[in-house]
Amino acid sequence: MKARTPFDRHDLHIRRRDRVVEIGSGHDPMYRSDVIVEKYIGNNYHRCGDVKIYPHQQFVNADGENLPFTNGEFDYAISNQVLEHAEHPDRFIGELTRVASRGYIETPSLIGEFLFPKKSHKWAILDIDGKLVFYEKALRGGHYQHDYGELFLNYLPYQSLPYKMLWYTEGALMLNRYEWKDSIDFLINPTDNFYRSFFTEPWNREMTEYLFPPRSFSNELKHTFAAIGQLIKYKVRQQSKTYRKLITIEDYMTQHS
Repeated sequence: MKARTPFDRHDLHIRRRDRVVEIGSGHDPMYRSDVIVEKYIGNNYHRCGDVKIYPHQQFVNADGENLPFTNGEFDYAISNQVLEHAEHPDRFIGELTRVASRGYIETPSLIGEFLFPKKSHKWAILDIDGKLVFYEKALRGGHYQHDYGELFLNYLPYQSLPYKMLWYTEGALMLNRYEWKDSIDFLINPTDNFYRSFFTEPWNREMTEYLFPPRSFSNELKHTFAAIGQLIKYKVRQQSKTYRKLITIEDYMTQHS
């Protein structure tokens, strides 16, 4: 079930002694991850750059829908910007909950899929009622040709503090951030008109407020100050990352041959 909505993938409830696996980390793995899993090594169709890894991590070439690990081998599993690519998300989710009891999933939201689409993304996804709701892009139609990811993912988050505040205060606008425990609730191509309508119909005020509930003034202030605190942590973390050097998968293979 959904445990919470983190500010970002650096705001996770990972304990000090947790063993962490990350599936599909691509060119930007989490430093905290102990084991990195990638299905495609030499093909960047599903990612933005060549596979990178930190020297302390273990690399495994495997499919997220068929992980080569025993039940409960890990404490925490991370899947960041991967499930939207999955051929069978139910199998992928089943593997996450099989090998770990807790974890984090991040994907583009429906709006994010319009702003930074990829041909390799099979699914548009929304977090509704604590469920990850998958709707196949081929079924809903729509215009997904213009990719503004360079602006909204790679530039503004690192150059604009006001945009970063929006990222924290209204994170679900463009991304689904889903920290889970024990199980993951999901729907695939729902036939129920309530869930399907968010993918197939224009959002009216009722639908908008359902996904983004109005906040009282006191809650808005609390949310804003929490976002400011997270922004300060982000800037401190950026300064501390200078000593962390990623290496290519080729260098990793050479070191471990």
